[in-house]
Amino acid sequence: MSATPPRGVSRRAFLETGALVVGFALAPRLARGQDRLPGSLNGNRRLDAWLRVDPNGTVTIFTGKIELGQGIGTALSQIAADELDVDLKRLDVVHGDTARTPDEGQTAGSLSVEQSGTALRFACAEARGILLTAAAVKLGVPAADLSVRDGTIGASGGGRVTYWDLAGDADLGREATAKATPKPPSEHTWVGKSVRRRDIPKKFTGGAVYVQDVRLPGMVFGRVVRPPSPGAELASVDEARVRSLPGVVAVVRDGSFLAVAAAREEQAIRAREALKQSARWKETESLPPSGDALYRDLMARPAPAQTVIEKTAPAAAAAVKTLDALYTRPYQCHGSIGPSCAVAQWQDGRLTVWTHSQGVFPLRGDLAKAFGVEAKDIRCIHAEGAGCYGHNGADDVALDAALLARATGGRPVKLQWMRDDEFMWEPYGSAMVMKLSGGIDAQGNVVAWSHEVWSHPHSTRPGSSSGVNLLAARHLARPSAPVLPADVPQPAGGSDRNAIPLYDFGSVKVVKHYVAQAPLRTSALRTLGGYANVFALESFVDELAAAAGADPVEFRLRHTTDPRARAVIEAAAQHASWKPGATGDGARGRGVAFARYKNLACYCAMVADVAVDRAWGRVRVTRVVAAVDAGQIVNPDGVVNQIEGGIIQSASWTLKESVRFDRTRVTTRSWVDYPIVRFDEVPEVEVVLLNRPSERFLGVGEGAHGPAAAAIANALAHATGRRLRALPFTAERVKQALA
Repeated sequence: MSATPPRGVSRRAFLETGALVVGFALAPRLARGQDRLPGSLNGNRRLDAWLRVDPNGTVTIFTGKIELGQGIGTALSQIAADELDVDLKRLDVVHGDTARTPDEGQTAGSLSVEQSGTALRFACAEARGILLTAAAVKLGVPAADLSVRDGTIGASGGGRVTYWDLAGDADLGREATAKATPKPPSEHTWVGKSVRRRDIPKKFTGGAVYVQDVRLPGMVFGRVVRPPSPGAELASVDEARVRSLPGVVAVVRDGSFLAVAAAREEQAIRAREALKQSARWKETESLPPSGDALYRDLMARPAPAQTVIEKTAPAAAAAVKTLDALYTRPYQCHGSIGPSCAVAQWQDGRLTVWTHSQGVFPLRGDLAKAFGVEAKDIRCIHAEGAGCYGHNGADDVALDAALLARATGGRPVKLQWMRDDEFMWEPYGSAMVMKLSGGIDAQGNVVAWSHEVWSHPHSTRPGSSSGVNLLAARHLARPSAPVLPADVPQPAGGSDRNAIPLYDFGSVKVVKHYVAQAPLRTSALRTLGGYANVFALESFVDELAAAAGADPVEFRLRHTTDPRARAVIEAAAQHASWKPGATGDGARGRGVAFARYKNLACYCAMVADVAVDRAWGRVRVTRVVAAVDAGQIVNPDGVVNQIEGGIIQSASWTLKESVRFDRTRVTTRSWVDYPIVRFDEVPEVEVVLLNRPSERFLGVGEGAHGPAAAAIANALAHATGRRLRALPFTAERVKQALA
């Protein structure tokens, strides 16, 4: 291994950074004799795949990770600016374009800064060295005598040359070595500072920023008509009547796939309604029971018990008290504010798609399989969507648009789902069951711990299997069936993500039942199984603490030896003014929770305060204090944004969100059926950052969700003396618990 870790970072941590690709963007097998390079540089080894020096006085950086509101374009530009010694204003960022950017798989798992940021850091450091070498030749001085200020290279004797002057001399079309040592934190100008987000101005001023805003010459508008239920098949439809409607350009019927294109968007919507009214479907009862019976059904489905981890502590004392608890999580939606959308155009046998997919390269691969063409004949260009963290309908709508565009004679089609399409057909976060048991000894220490989880898949994205994981592909007359993927493996995990406790608990056993065949389509909702597993694990820690007569904060610290875990727990408690032994008053309470996301990424602890309206059963989260250790922090404001957003989203999941269905159809079709947290329900949030500049980047985007759910659950139990173990904590459930 010839690559050198940056100053202050251990070799082990450096190698971990390069290897953190499990489950989302697997690095290709290395050729014999090749060294592993850090981050995504390992799978995209040419320097010019990552940056370009332009003669006009700018630098363009390329990333396969996409911007979806998490601010990574800003963070990545800060990293590049520091390594290149250029002002942020000189940097352009290109995200996710199969014709222009490196292939970094999916933007998922809070890995963007870890993977892409690490790659750019080393690529830019090496490019700076190449530019300095070229300048030394041009100026006739040793490279060691040169310095750089905003892209201008100066010699001690007064000679000057710029990066832009050297654009033709400095050859970046070579394989990266990662031998150039990035700058130590003491020399950073941009990393560690809160700078203005690159993606906000157009959003704030109503500029054209989203895929929904794309306009192309000759573009027509499309809508799709989905089956009324997952098991439905199209029997008949009056295509002729719809073709005669004003503005209709094309109607496509292929098996049970129905779509229409029209000159104007409102014409496409009217044509869609006409198609829906005339369509006749054959339906079957294919969905599971709802309510508590859903979880019994999930646990009864055939799935082998797989031991995730098992360790014994022979010297542990005997348990004097044991507890058991069952926790559940329903199917949940992404609840994207803007319905999924794509623009597609066929020209000369080649397809171009503008998409808000979080993985343009995997999407291209599945589109190629669906159409039976070479991947090189398809270009996928990322354009932001209006809100999604996970696998919603973004990839599916790309195939819808491409199928419809084949019938428009080369005219581009913008196809947008309607709200009922989004709620009924997006891949959901899987329903889950977590069965926990534990024992404490006479001193109140946990000596036995068991965590058993039942779950459907959490990653059926394009590229996750050999099949075509796009919705319309299964509805065609000649369907391309999806191939069910294996669960995301440890150490990141999928259904068992965060199921392994980080506490010192004596004997520990974690078992998963991965039920690959799901009655409702499931895939990646933010955190995969981490949200539910942390909710269960940290709720049960509080239950054991109560059984031991211990304060929840002290109980966690007693079982924690990791100094970074202890630091965030202590910081959250301190900033929240935690009072050991304080009791709830029946209407107000507070709870604490901790997790390290994926047991690999950021450390996050939080204290949540809740108020309970006992008459109506309503729970309001009034305040949350979170402490976060994300290693070296690139943009503090960006980290705070991510934690704040995660807390709010988790509060919405925890208090309100659940997909409704009967034995035939999904009945969740509008915001009335799927309430989310409103602006006046958002809690006061304080985020405390524990910056560690000498440590590697740790992903932060999904770090808050699990701890927020558990802290709310623990606060509710503290306030009322009643423990709720079934998500979400709706008014009906709360009233039932308090009755």
